[in-house]
Amino acid sequence: MIQLPVKIFLLGFMGSGKSHWGQIWASKSHLKFYDLDATIEHSFKMTIADIFEKEGEEKFRELERYYLRKIENEKNFVLACGGGTPCFSDNMTWMTAQGTTIYLKADPETLLNQVILETEKRPVIKKINPSELLFFIQGKLQEREPFYSQAAVTLPVEQLHDDSLVELLQLIK
Repeated sequence: MIQLPVKIFLLGFMGSGKSHWGQIWASKSHLKFYDLDATIEHSFKMTIADIFEKEGEEKFRELERYYLRKIENEKNFVLACGGGTPCFSDNMTWMTAQGTTIYLKADPETLLNQVILETEKRPVIKKINPSELLFFIQGKLQEREPFYSQAAVTLPVEQLHDDSLVELLQLIK
């Protein structure tokens, strides 16, 4: 059984499974699930891709910071962050102070396979030529790794399963 209260922040590159696993783990652990990108889309009444296109990345990062911090007084949740969330606005430091940060680590080829058919809804890769996408992912991963590696826990995505969070929380409590 998980000892409450708990605040879990899932980090990782797009396509690493933050939303997928976050929903499963929250449900199995009787925790609330939040998806930061979905919260922004719902509140701002625009897709992330449209926000990037019409308002710019800077506006999106402001919204991301604002909605991330709105969860400060919540307890007992799993939050799937956007892929870039830890890299801006001192978000990583803030999340680390709030709860447990978990990096879902995947190799570039796995990430490519996850996002290749979803480029239209992913603004960071929307305009990247498919033949250059792997190179782009490798570069972005290298750029973001210093932030991701600050997570309290790193979980390789190839080893994840429905009970990974429960097992992890029993080890760290």
